[in-house]
Amino acid sequence: MIHELARNWGWIALRGALAIVFGVLALAWPASAFAAIVLLFGAYAFVDGVFALVALFRGAGRERFWMLVIEAVVGIGIGILTIARPAATALALLYYVGIWAILTGIFELVAAIRLRKEITGEFWLGLAGVLSIVFGVVLFAAPGPAALALAVWIGAYAIVFGVMLLLLAFRLRRFTEGHRTPGGTGTPAAVTR
Repeated sequence: MIHELARNWGWIALRGALAIVFGVLALAWPASAFAAIVLLFGAYAFVDGVFALVALFRGAGRERFWMLVIEAVVGIGIGILTIARPAATALALLYYVGIWAILTGIFELVAAIRLRKEITGEFWLGLAGVLSIVFGVVLFAAPGPAALALAVWIGAYAIVFGVMLLLLAFRLRRFTEGHRTPGGTGTPAAVTR
């Protein structure tokens, strides 16, 4: 596996560079980045619905006929709605993340309370729960700034992820250079001996 990765180090480096570019753009223009994420979601939902429709017509889902019909209609419908009204979808997406954050926070708090007699450090789990609840409430209270903050976090993540991929790619490149045969075929020296 390492040899396969090492052979493709350039693609890994390109992926890392693109992630960094995306991250920088998301940090520079968070509103545009969030809008792009919403539109990508719409495109994904539409294409997923089309694939469900194709599977339905190809007969791949005879036993799941109605499930595929519903999946196709919902996917295509949400895709069209997202592209036609991206602001409504963005708000719904923020509320969905807010609900998830609040519920996750409640479960973390309950777990921290139950674990307080069994482990030390349950405070951190409880604090994570409180922060998750606060994040969810902020998404409901101020969706505009929260959307920008979410885009900034995604941008920061993309930059860190891109840097990690670049570091991996250059390590793989050094590995490849250190394991070439004298003839330069790229075949590991251990295999040719």
